[in-house]
Amino acid sequence: MARTGPRFEGDTWDLASSVGATATMVAAARAIASTGADALICDPYAEPLVRAVGVDFFTRLASGELTLEDLDGGTSDGATVGMARMTDNMAVRTKFFDEFFSEAAEDGVRQAVILASGLDARAYRLAWPAGTTVFEIDQPDVIAFKTRAMADLGAEPTARRRAVAIDLRFDWPAALKDAGFDPALPTAWSAEGLLGYLPPEAQDKLLDTITELSAPGSRVAVESGPSSSDPAAREKVLARMQESAERWREHGFELDFSELVYIGERNEAGAYLEERGWRLTRRAVGELLAENGLPPLPEDDDARFGEMQYISGILEK
Repeated sequence: MARTGPRFEGDTWDLASSVGATATMVAAARAIASTGADALICDPYAEPLVRAVGVDFFTRLASGELTLEDLDGGTSDGATVGMARMTDNMAVRTKFFDEFFSEAAEDGVRQAVILASGLDARAYRLAWPAGTTVFEIDQPDVIAFKTRAMADLGAEPTARRRAVAIDLRFDWPAALKDAGFDPALPTAWSAEGLLGYLPPEAQDKLLDTITELSAPGSRVAVESGPSSSDPAAREKVLARMQESAERWREHGFELDFSELVYIGERNEAGAYLEERGWRLTRRAVGELLAENGLPPLPEDDDARFGEMQYISGILEK
C-alpha cells in the first residue's frame, strides 16, 4: 500500500509523498474535471503528469478506471461526496485562477509567480502574451520532476518559464530574484491550495513578502479557508478528513489530510492583505459552483467547505 506520513520540522517531499502527494491528487481532480462535453476547464497535461508520477491510485482515478462513485460511495439521492465534491471545487478553482492570470495579462502584467506550483501546467497551457515570464516555485524534487516530465511529453512553455527550485521556508525571494524576477515590475501572484499547509505565522510571512516584492499595479489571487478557535469545530473537520482517508485506504493509498494541514485560528487572508494596501474581491466557493451550474454544497458541512473563499485583487500602494 502506498503511504504518506505526517508533517515534521524540515520535512521535504516528492510528488508521491506528504504534501507533494496532494499536488498529484489535485492534478487527478483536474484530469477528471477536464473530461466530458461540458467540462469547465481544459488541462491536457493533468492526466499524463499523474501517470508519470506513477502512484497507481491516482493513475486509476485520473484515467477513469477508478470512478468517483467507487471512491466516495453514494448517498440516498445518488450524489457523491468527498472526491466528487473536490473535483467540482477543482473545476471552479482552476477556472478562477486561469481567469485571474488571463485578466492580469490583458491589463499588461508581464510577470507571474506561481507559489507551490506542483503539477500546475499554466506555463504550458495558457495563452500568455509575448514577453511574459512565469516563475514557478516549489521543492527541488517537484520542480525537477515536472520539468523532466513535460519535456518527455514534448510540451513547450507558452511563456518564458523560470523554474525556482526552493522550499518556501527558505530564502525564496533571493532565489526568485536570481532567476530574473524584477520587483519593480507589476506581478501576478497566485497562492492556490497553499495557505492551509502553512502554519498561521508562516501564512502571514508569505503574504507580507508578496506585498514587499510587489510594485503598484500587482495582482494577487489566493484560496483562503476558514479560521477557528473552537476545539469542537476543529474535531469535526478532522473527523471528516479521516473518513475520507479511510475510503482511500480501502483502495490502496493512505493520505490523511489531518496530518498535513494546519487547522485552527489564523488571520483571514483577505483582511490581512487589505490592511497592506490590496483592493480585493471575494468569491465564496458556493457562488462559483452555482455560477458554473455545479451541484450546491451539502447542508451538512461539518468540514466548513462552504467557508472557502477565492480572493483576488490589485495593489494600490
